[in-house]
Amino acid sequence: MERLIGTVSRGVRAPIIRSGDDLAKIVADSVIAASESEGFELNDRDVIAVTESVVARAQANYCSVDDIAADVKAKLGGETVGVIFPILSRNRFAICLRGIAKGAKKVVLMLSYPSDEVGNHLVSLDALDEKGVNPYSDVLSLERYRELFGENKHPFTGVDYVDYYGSIIAEAGAECEIVFANNPRAILDYTSNVLTCDIHTRARTKRILKAAGANVLGLDDIMNAPVNGSGCNESYGLLGSNKATEDTIKLFPRDCTEFVYAVQNYVLEAKGKKVEVMVYGDGAFKDPVGKIWELADPVVSPAYTDGLNGTPNEVKLKYLADNNFADLSGDALKAAVSDYIKNKGDDLVGSMESQGTTPRRITDLIGSLCDLTSGSGDKGTPIVLIQGYFDNYTTD
Repeated sequence: MERLIGTVSRGVRAPIIRSGDDLAKIVADSVIAASESEGFELNDRDVIAVTESVVARAQANYCSVDDIAADVKAKLGGETVGVIFPILSRNRFAICLRGIAKGAKKVVLMLSYPSDEVGNHLVSLDALDEKGVNPYSDVLSLERYRELFGENKHPFTGVDYVDYYGSIIAEAGAECEIVFANNPRAILDYTSNVLTCDIHTRARTKRILKAAGANVLGLDDIMNAPVNGSGCNESYGLLGSNKATEDTIKLFPRDCTEFVYAVQNYVLEAKGKKVEVMVYGDGAFKDPVGKIWELADPVVSPAYTDGLNGTPNEVKLKYLADNNFADLSGDALKAAVSDYIKNKGDDLVGSMESQGTTPRRITDLIGSLCDLTSGSGDKGTPIVLIQGYFDNYTTD
């Protein structure tokens, strides 16, 4: 019988993961148990994806607010620190800010506007137009911001992040000054010691400030080595971290390559199938209502097996049907399209037949699918099994 199902994504339940657990074995066992319970077979090139959160938990990769404070003080001097371009997030940045503020006498907090890097808005573009404010050049004090725009609460969380971040800094014992600007050089009117907190634009921000003579670090330079026996992330520091408790932070997982291959080997030994494995964090998609870009992690996937390298190499079926084989229909059209797919080249970049496909990295595409499948709440499925992702119209 002809196969009628393409890609399938399944959330797989697993035990609550604790520090020190043999996560690779737990993942493999959970997927195998799910296949047996639900009556489906595992296949070569199935993808097993594991959320970064449980990987970091199994690694015990945590640090405290006091660890962050010690690192900031040691690296930026403990006096006035300019903290620029943070995202507006209780889960992602607020607790980091507590640690940063504890490591300084004064924090000059410079917020980008009208939104942060991932689309959380302080004010709307329409409001800027109405008030005649140019976000590319105008630097606003807190007083001027309030005079122009008043109080603005986040539409999803109901939080006024300007007030919230200011209160965090004050409660940590540091003096606080808040300004609004989008040119990183604006912070140099207040201090030359700068911690840039942007994620995807951090390299440019550092370059600009270093050229202007600043002593500048990024979040990736804080907690990139252990402090007082803490966890760390050598590549990303505080980037990709999440709040664990009121005083501790779960860092982005480290050294994940050994883990993904361990899962692959467990499944190969148990079932004789060579699956692909990846660790995933945020998906790379944007919410059309809130305008928020989901990707607050530094990367979608910090580690994956070799079979997930590259980008899709696909043709557009509707293009073939409407152009190459416009004179065919029924079985003849199906046969012609199938033959074309079977004989397509290894690199379709630039060809008309591939226009409208998605030549992004496979791990970014699969990671987005996984993030949507597992969610971030109480589904209890930190493992996602994807089957048929690499199949096409001709796969039986």
